[in-house]
Amino acid sequence: MPVFQYVALTEKGGETTGIVDADTAKDAREKLRVRKIHVVRMNQVEHRAPATKRGGSSNGGGFKLPSFKFRRAYKAEVVSFTLQMATLLRAGIQLNDGLNALVTQATNKNVELVLRQVREDIGSGLTFADSLARHPHMFNDLYVNMIRAGEASGTLDAILERTGRFLQSQQRVKNKVVAALAYPALMSLIGFGVIIFLVSFVVPRILVVLDKQGREEEGLPLPTEILKATSDFIAMYWWAMLIAGVAGALAFASFARTEKGRYWVDATKLKLPLFGDLFRKQVVSRFAITFSTLLKSGIPALDCLKILRDIVGNAVMAKTIDEIHDRIVEGTDISTPLKKSGMFPPVVGYMIAIGEQTGQLETMLSNVSEVYEEEIDVTTQKLTSMIEPVIIILMAGVVAFIVLAVILPLVQNFGKL
Repeated sequence: MPVFQYVALTEKGGETTGIVDADTAKDAREKLRVRKIHVVRMNQVEHRAPATKRGGSSNGGGFKLPSFKFRRAYKAEVVSFTLQMATLLRAGIQLNDGLNALVTQATNKNVELVLRQVREDIGSGLTFADSLARHPHMFNDLYVNMIRAGEASGTLDAILERTGRFLQSQQRVKNKVVAALAYPALMSLIGFGVIIFLVSFVVPRILVVLDKQGREEEGLPLPTEILKATSDFIAMYWWAMLIAGVAGALAFASFARTEKGRYWVDATKLKLPLFGDLFRKQVVSRFAITFSTLLKSGIPALDCLKILRDIVGNAVMAKTIDEIHDRIVEGTDISTPLKKSGMFPPVVGYMIAIGEQTGQLETMLSNVSEVYEEEIDVTTQKLTSMIEPVIIILMAGVVAFIVLAVILPLVQNFGKL
């Protein structure tokens, strides 16, 4: 059934917008008229045929919507949709009826539009997984393949439950890392802003008087001269520094979007002092829990690695996964190339080897993820406790230098009285 977007007037004269599904635009207007909504403008949402992706799964584009909106929806509404659908299916409600219920309660209009389209596609004969694959900004390869495995095995409700919990877990780990980085970044930004304010507005007024006294005497102390030169440089060339900063940021962003640039950025993140260990643990945890979730859903190991490569979120890890995949194709086990990659700590390779030998690989991977989630918590707390005093000391040192540069000429003149 087609989906229409509309702009209309309510019975009280207020403007409203929304979406409605109907066989024709005329039927859509009739539906709205019954609700005492008078249509001003109506457009049918474009619907493109799905494109075939690697492995035969359809993953074309549906209708295009801003990706940043989908990112926000993915974090909240997609998780909610997944868990609620699992509950409805477990209660014996049919898939179409479950979609009908969830469409009406979607708070994000873009999500509602997608769910309506998914419902229409299922009614047209597509599977649930293929319907979701037409909206890759909202449902990635991992999600689609999990649903496909659930449909094939007849355990869609259990797979949806597992997928929803997995998404919650991944978001929780990500939030921990972001929180660890946000605090020092905010402190640094505030400290830098205070220093720029002092050097640009407060210090120049003081230096005017000190410079006049210095010319009358034998000159200014070295710290004061350095501070004066810095202040004068910022005052004269702030515009050039701003342009250079913006140009540098744009150039770096452009470089980071290339394959080589993305690899360099991800490799550098893993080598950073203090933060590199946190990034590595996050990547390993994501690899382990995702691999475990896919295996528990009945997806073959080689297919799991193909999916992992595209969603692991780190180019260095993606390259490592490619190498592991190639070695497995050649006949080796998973743990041997994993140990040789240098990307994983030795204990991880050892635990995976035990999992393969005992036939409990997915359980062992889940244990690895739990261990690393705990280590992420510990590392986050250590970083916060270490970085806070370092930033305070650095900022205090800069402020102390400024104060010293201002006070020295005064003390010098006072000593001559």
